[in-house]
Amino acid sequence: MNDKALHTLEYDKIIRQLTAVTFTSLGREAAEKLIPSRELPIVERRLAATDEAVRTIMLKGTPPFGGITDIRASLYRAKLGGILQPPELMDVAQFIMGSRRLVRHISLAGEETALPLLSDHCEPLTDYKPLEDEIRRCIDEQGDVLDSASPELATARRDIRINAGRAREKLESLIRSTSVQKMLQDALITMRNDRYVIPVKQEYRAHFGGIVHDQSGSGATLFIEPEAVVQMNNKLRELKIKEQNEVERILRRLSEQTGERADLLTGDAEILGMIDFIFAKATLANAMEATLPAMNAEGNLHLRKARHPLIAIKHAVPIDIELGNAYTSIIVTGPNTGGKTVSLKTIGLLSLMAMSGLFIPAEDGSRLCVFDGIYADIGDEQSIEQNLSTFSSHMTNLISMLGQVTRQSLVLLDELGAGTDPAEGSALAIAILEHLQKLGCRLIATTHYSELKAYAYNREGIINASMEFDVATLRPTYRLLVGVPGRSNAFAIAERLGLPRSIIDHARGEVSEDELKVDSMIASLEQDRLAAQSERQTAERLRREVETLQQQIQEERFKLQEQKVKVMEEARESSRLTIAKAKREAEEIISDLRRLALEEGASVKEHKLIEARRRLEDAVPSPVAKPNRSSGNKQAKIEAGDEVKVHSLGGQKGNVIELGSTEALVQLGIMKMKVALVDLEPIRKTSTNKPQAQATIVKRSRDENIRTELDLRGMMLDEAIMEVDRFLDEAFLSNLGQVYIIHGKGTGALRTGVQEFLRRHKHVKSYRLGQFGEGGAGVSVAELH
Repeated sequence: MNDKALHTLEYDKIIRQLTAVTFTSLGREAAEKLIPSRELPIVERRLAATDEAVRTIMLKGTPPFGGITDIRASLYRAKLGGILQPPELMDVAQFIMGSRRLVRHISLAGEETALPLLSDHCEPLTDYKPLEDEIRRCIDEQGDVLDSASPELATARRDIRINAGRAREKLESLIRSTSVQKMLQDALITMRNDRYVIPVKQEYRAHFGGIVHDQSGSGATLFIEPEAVVQMNNKLRELKIKEQNEVERILRRLSEQTGERADLLTGDAEILGMIDFIFAKATLANAMEATLPAMNAEGNLHLRKARHPLIAIKHAVPIDIELGNAYTSIIVTGPNTGGKTVSLKTIGLLSLMAMSGLFIPAEDGSRLCVFDGIYADIGDEQSIEQNLSTFSSHMTNLISMLGQVTRQSLVLLDELGAGTDPAEGSALAIAILEHLQKLGCRLIATTHYSELKAYAYNREGIINASMEFDVATLRPTYRLLVGVPGRSNAFAIAERLGLPRSIIDHARGEVSEDELKVDSMIASLEQDRLAAQSERQTAERLRREVETLQQQIQEERFKLQEQKVKVMEEARESSRLTIAKAKREAEEIISDLRRLALEEGASVKEHKLIEARRRLEDAVPSPVAKPNRSSGNKQAKIEAGDEVKVHSLGGQKGNVIELGSTEALVQLGIMKMKVALVDLEPIRKTSTNKPQAQATIVKRSRDENIRTELDLRGMMLDEAIMEVDRFLDEAFLSNLGQVYIIHGKGTGALRTGVQEFLRRHKHVKSYRLGQFGEGGAGVSVAELH
């Protein structure tokens, strides 16, 4: 990427903002090395990683980077065999703990949203908790080696405390002596060279045996180790050396364990630095209220409400700009301090940010391109040392970039052709624009020359633009207007400032008629633009109102749907309870029928069947009457003797025996039921000349879900007989010719009882034991009528 463009567009200031929000020196190092990429896959991967970090912060908050420091230098020394000091080892332990906490934070966020790139970064990280635990067992948070690090260290320090106590007791007994106190400068015990001493006045030096270790600055006080404690201090010194040796041994052991993992921990440090860098990009995006841009390599650029990232949000004026589709070049005209240069820098800097994987301060839906180079000639760079004028500095920059620009480049030119004669400058500017236009690059240029407006108007692929100026307030609005060329507001400004009208009219007379026509045309375009903008704002307001109403309707519909679901659930529960009750009643009725059949044989009295039928009818919940779509609007007339279909019984067929005003008595097989007339549908009319003498047998139809076998194993005989009776009724009504009853072999009591019941059952034509492949003596096969 062109270094001069990076400096001109102030990319380094963005990097400084990025490094300021990193948590670790590792992340800061990665941020400082960030440069834009020219490869679309790399850019998209960078932006995707930033997006994952933004979503992680949104879901779980700022990730914990506490304890993660740059330990690579310590790891390198440990790898070479050096001994790390306790604070360095504690940094290693804190690093391992910080790594584990960070991975856990990202994993928790990954359970709620997909984070493939962050997960890929975390996957190689290894949890060295055993090493961390060993370091923490030996070293405390202040970086001191603990007594528990080894038994030898604990013993040495215990002996040190004992001997130190004895030496102090000896000295305290000495300084309490009245004869000695007058010789002391102060009645206290102090240390010199790790040995206990007492402060003695200079004149009493001869009265004290022992060793002088130090004296005061004035020489009036000598710090003397009395002869009575010399041996004790010597012993204490030996114990301290032993302690130091043991501490060194412990530190060497921990350093060796760290050195064995130095390469892996170094790799982890670099990965954690990269993760910190990614989250720093997300933090910067949140601070800028930035969004994820869509990237392409086709040279298309569309910024919506884009802001310059180095201008405070409340002061920045957003711009909308599109480049690369209908036109590839934009010529911006307008007054000085109108915002042309800021607009150029905004476009260039946002492109650099996106190519670096940073979000841009613009609305959602913005698109940017990955350019192979961004070239900018912005600002006055005249140099006294190099004897360069404003025009010369612009030309020098242009010459250097013209040899590098390609079709995939973005060129930003400020005040093109300025700094020289207007006629020559405009001609030169047009020639440069022609050359760049032929190259096919994306170009945005600012100028004051009116000739360039006409040039842009007559050329395909080039469009005029201007910076809006409010004549009423005599101030620029800093809004970029694409498609509207800039117009001179000098006369209007001068008139509002109080310049005499005669002078202004004379000045207008000096302007050519063509230029006045162009200025009038631009003013008309400006009026049309303002009218269109007002209509667009009205349409946008109406659209928002419609969206609000639509959302309200959707919410009401959702509430109604919830109420519907609730009512349906209540109805289902009520139906379930009703059906359960009906089933229990039906089971009781069937049980009574079977009991009667067993007590009285195959013949059951008619009045008992009628009573059982009545109880069954009472137990069945009343069905909801459905309109009979097959018989038209009128209910077909039903007479006694007609064959009918009963809808509430699944279309079961029967014959009408008696007919009432609202219901009919229908013969259904061996049972008679009262059925509402609306629940009946006539099938066949019976001739009145030939009344039926007896009930018609119900035609049997096979149910696909009926069972063909019944398993009685584990049942008592009474229970099994009831199940067999029910099973045979179902099989008979389903038109089955053969069924299998599994009773097992066992003692044979269940088989004997079942076969005796089969012998007497009215639906059973014959029965036999199962053959080979059918279950043998453990199965009875019944043939039905």
